[in-house]
Order: sequence, then structure tokens, then C-alpha cells
Amino acid sequence: MTEHNDNSNDSTDQQPQRGGGGPQGDSRGGGGGGQGRRPPRGDGRGRRDRDDGDEPQFQEIVVKVNRCAKVMKGGRRFSFSALVVVGNRDGKVGFGFGKARAVPNAVEKGVKDAKKNLINVPRVGTTIPHQVESAFEASSVRLMPAAPGTGIVAGGTVRAVLELAGVKDVLTKSIGQTNAINLVKAAFKGLEALRTKSQIESLRGVTLG
Repeated sequence: MTEHNDNSNDSTDQQPQRGGGGPQGDSRGGGGGGQGRRPPRGDGRGRRDRDDGDEPQFQEIVVKVNRCAKVMKGGRRFSFSALVVVGNRDGKVGFGFGKARAVPNAVEKGVKDAKKNLINVPRVGTTIPHQVESAFEASSVRLMPAAPGTGIVAGGTVRAVLELAGVKDVLTKSIGQTNAINLVKAAFKGLEALRTKSQIESLRGVTLG
């Protein structure tokens, strides 16, 4: 009788260990193994979020999404292209173009491309230093300084570029073709041509009155 009781105790002691450490115990979350594995998984996601959020100041605006259909033997195959503008609203802005078979993937590619083409936009207070006019293909954009409180007087395409560049008061005029890609490129050419008074003085080696 004594040997029988000892064997039964051993068997009962081993069963909880098998149940808590097995796959079923992990999936239900009741065993010690499932609770031990959750924190590392959560910590990994947290590190990725922090890595992705190293540049939380940058914001993105999707200016245009185009859909293209290719006729194949089994039917039409669709693809999408996205024009994206990225900026920190404090003097840095860039634009990119991405193509994929799904809109989110195209936007993601556009954002990555835009972060590779960032430029610094000189400003005087809340407006631009001087008037500038630039053109790309058949589209041209004119940017003019404005008094504080004027706001951004521009169309949707040029407005996205100026907002993310941090310009709050400006007057604009679009001439020619209204193609979104051409307008964005023309606006960026104008922003790249801007120079402040101190920059001109350092470039020319003179003192302006």
C-alpha cells in the first residue's frame, strides 16, 4: 500500500509540469511558459515602434493617387502610383513617387523616396524671403511673400508643399498645366531658389543695406 501511494504521488506531480510546459498551456496563457514568452515578444514590438518613430516630426500628405490597368490574358491587372509630400513643418520638405499593386504599398514607397529628397527651405518669420517664379515642363508656379495672418493662398497641390515646409503666410499663382507632378516639381524648384539676406551676403562677400 505504501509503494502504491508513492507512485500515485509521483504521477500527479509530473502531470502539471507537462500541462504547464506544453503547447496547450502556452496557447491558453494559463501555464508559466506562456507568461514567460509574452514579455519578450511585446518588448520586441516596442523597440520596432521606437525605431520607426525616430522621426516623429515628419508628416506626410498624399497629393495624388493614380490607377493604371494593364490588360492581361486572364483579365485586367491594376497598379497604383502615389505622389507623396513629406515635411516637418519647420523648414524641411521633400516629395517622392511610389508604385505598387496596392495603394498602401505605393504610399509607403513614396514616403521612403520623399525622405531621400529632403531640402531646407529658408524663411523670414512666417513667410518666404522674396518672390520667386519657377517652371517645370508646361507648369509654372509663382511664390510671393505675404503679411502675417494672410495664410497660404494656394491650390491643393502647392498648398501641401508649403504647409509641410513650415510656410504659413504666402501668395501663389499657378500658370499653365495643372498636372500635380509638374506643379510639385515647379514648387520645389522655387523653394530651392530662395535665399535669405544673410545667405546672399555670405555668398557674395558683401554687406547689404
